[in-house]
Amino acid sequence: MKKWYRTVIMAVQALMRNVLRSGLTTLGIIIGVAAVIAMMEIGQGSSSAIQKTISSMGANNLLVQPGTASSGGVTFGSGSVITLTPQDGDAILRECTAVRAVAPVVRARTQVVYGNKNWVPLYIYGTTPSFLQVRDWNDLAEGEPFSDRDVRNMGRVCLIGQTLVRELFQGQSPVGKEIRIQNVGFKVIGVLSAKGANMMGLDQDDIVLAPWTTIKFRVAGQTLSNVNQSAATSSTDPTQQVNTLSTIYPGSAQSTYPTVSATQNADTPLPVRFTNVDQILVAADSPEDIPIAIRQMTQLLHERHHIRAGQPDDFNVRDMAEMTKALSSTTSLMTRLLLAVALISLVVGGVGIMNIMLVSVTERTREIGLRMAVGARPRDILRQFLVEAVVLCLLGGAAGVLMGWVCSWMVQTFLHWPTETSWLAVLAAVAVSAAVGISFGYYPAWKASKLDPIEALRYE
Repeated sequence: MKKWYRTVIMAVQALMRNVLRSGLTTLGIIIGVAAVIAMMEIGQGSSSAIQKTISSMGANNLLVQPGTASSGGVTFGSGSVITLTPQDGDAILRECTAVRAVAPVVRARTQVVYGNKNWVPLYIYGTTPSFLQVRDWNDLAEGEPFSDRDVRNMGRVCLIGQTLVRELFQGQSPVGKEIRIQNVGFKVIGVLSAKGANMMGLDQDDIVLAPWTTIKFRVAGQTLSNVNQSAATSSTDPTQQVNTLSTIYPGSAQSTYPTVSATQNADTPLPVRFTNVDQILVAADSPEDIPIAIRQMTQLLHERHHIRAGQPDDFNVRDMAEMTKALSSTTSLMTRLLLAVALISLVVGGVGIMNIMLVSVTERTREIGLRMAVGARPRDILRQFLVEAVVLCLLGGAAGVLMGWVCSWMVQTFLHWPTETSWLAVLAAVAVSAAVGISFGYYPAWKASKLDPIEALRYE
């Protein structure tokens, strides 16, 4: 141990004889390590930012939908049966340990009217306050969210997105004002923050959120079909028809059976066994827990819906894991490419160190011969020059780490790019610096150890 300590002291003293040359020699290592640190921190920061963006777009969410109905060999598509209930959502949140939040959803598609303006939002969702937690929409631009009490009491309150603020209110504050959905008045109590488009290019800000009980029993009244409900209502309302005698002319298909009017439907509604919802939106604890959450929810819904082994499911679970993996792999690929470019700088710095160490061996040939003459063995000479190369690289690595942190801080401060400190990159940079010193310093050290003492003493 003492031998190594004395060797390190001698190496430092030898490097201090020509400070400027030692500093210029380590410049390549400093730039290489700084590039590695900066690229890794910028890459990790970008990856974290992309993951947050993906999460805000709903990629980390799970969607539970009703199953498919069939009759006479004809299937009617996903969501054509009534199988999901709000109690299913409560059970998922209570019994599935990999689930962070659950929100039942009742959808509608109809006009929203304010004053003399109207708009048909892309999404009209009846849900619970936990919808904001599931979609990471906790920060409102204005106002406050509705509560569980509003859900229980079928409160006529709602939250609207930025698109409706622009289209209906011309950018003015809508909080406290009333909009009409299917002739039902809703008080706007909050405005959602802007989210932009999702991964499918659909506007996430074109949305109305209200208590699901209100949307279910006052607005929709049935499972959503893919048509505009307000348009469907107006087409069957006889009071909106201008000329009822026009039916004598052929222009529309005649129904074989009489159509039930709205009054008859209200007086004698079809019996419903339970209150259903259109879908259940689920957020897992983390992206890694998504497969666990799917397995737990599937097992739980099998038990609740009494589905035996071998029977088809009356629900389906969808996730965006493939999209998340694709974006994450792209980010990782870009980070690795940046890291490869930075490692090239380290190799260039290593070549510079080899060059300078070869020059140092030539300049100190007489010193090497003198040390051998007084008893130094070849392995002592090898160790001396090898330690000098490693010390040179480690000093350059330490300076490079500081320089990399400064560059990362400047990028975050002036360019506002996300960065994230990577201690693994610091350890890797130090290890790579030592490896470069050993790899590129071994040949000059070996060459010095093979010198003939007599020829070295005669060297001019």
